[in-house]
Parts: sequence; structure tokens; C-alpha cells
Amino acid sequence: MKTIKLSIVLLQIILGLNLFAQTTVEIIPDLSKANDPAVWTLLDRELKIDDGVYLNAENSSGYLKLNDLNFSNGTIELDIKGKDVRGKSFVGIALHGLNDSVYDVIYFRPFNFKSPERFGHSVQYVSEPEYPWHVLREKFPEKYENPVVPVPKPNEWFHVTIIVEYPIVKVFVNDSKEASLVVTQISKRKIGWLGFWVGYGSDGWFRNLKVTVIEE
Repeated sequence: MKTIKLSIVLLQIILGLNLFAQTTVEIIPDLSKANDPAVWTLLDRELKIDDGVYLNAENSSGYLKLNDLNFSNGTIELDIKGKDVRGKSFVGIALHGLNDSVYDVIYFRPFNFKSPERFGHSVQYVSEPEYPWHVLREKFPEKYENPVVPVPKPNEWFHVTIIVEYPIVKVFVNDSKEASLVVTQISKRKIGWLGFWVGYGSDGWFRNLKVTVIEE
């Protein structure tokens, strides 16, 4: 009788573990096809393909999103390059997008990386359109932006790893073990489109995108 009871308990444990089992799917988009509208959607930008993807500067925010990826939780890895021109380099990743104006963003200000006065504003989380950077800075100073560790060179490529476990987002730069930013997402969206993002008046370069999606 004890043996039967023990077997039942072990079976319940195994079944319970299976209920919560997770699988991961790795996606490496072909950036050489970034100008294919069947695969990617471009908003308010022109693009060039040369050692990755280049998005030009316009007087608006813009993005290049993957059409067939609804991203929820997982890891986003890529290389990003901006430039050391104040107010002209806002580059990052938009995620959990709903439409052209509703999405969250993790972005960088390379012109602040080495600035003694502004290095604390180097990496930023925002939730558009309700919580842009200036609203967050006024209401929650230093909560949604940070310095970058280690400090990249402002005009050179740097590697970014973004780990999303809704609602927690962690941002790591250049394979550092120390997170540059850890935030709790403001938005209630747990899933949505994902893409390269550039801010007002900014251009940017992106390459080596790899997305690991957690499927439950």
C-alpha cells in the first residue's frame, strides 16, 4: 500500500512539472531581407542594408518591425550603433507593440555614454504614448534610466542583451554580468510586435539580431 501511495505522489509531481514546462524557440531573422515588406514593416524611415540594417533620421520616431513575431517573454540580443551627437542619437528596441503608436521601448543615448553631466541618462525605458521619457523623468526620477556598464564608445558598435520576464525587463551591455537597467514594465501588454527603433531626429545601425522566445 505504501508503495502504491508513493508511486501516486511521484506521478503527481511529474505531471505537475509537465504542466509548468517551458520550451524555447530561437529566431535569427535574415537582415538581408529587411527591405521585404512581406517579412518586415518600416514606419517613417528609409533603410539601407550594409553590415546589418541602417535606418535614416527623420523628424519623428520610426521603426522596422518583424511581421510574424509576437514576442512575450524571452531574450533579445543584437548589436547597436548610434553616434556621439547630442540629441541626435536615440537607438534601441521596441517591444510588446500594439500598433504604430502603442509600444514599449528600451533605448540608448550614445551621446551620454561618456558625458560627466549626463551619463545617468544613457539607457532608458519608456511606454509610449502615455509614458514618454520626460514624463517618467519628472514623476519617477532615475527609476527608468541609468548609466551603461561597462561604458561603450559612443560612435562604435555595442552588444545588447534584453531579458524579458513580464513585467521585469533587464538590460545588459557588452556581455556584462551587471545589468545596466532593471525595470518593471508600466504597460499591461504581455505580448506584441518587436522591432528596431530610432527616436526623433535619429538614425541608427542594427545587426546580429537573435530572439529567444519562451513558450509555455
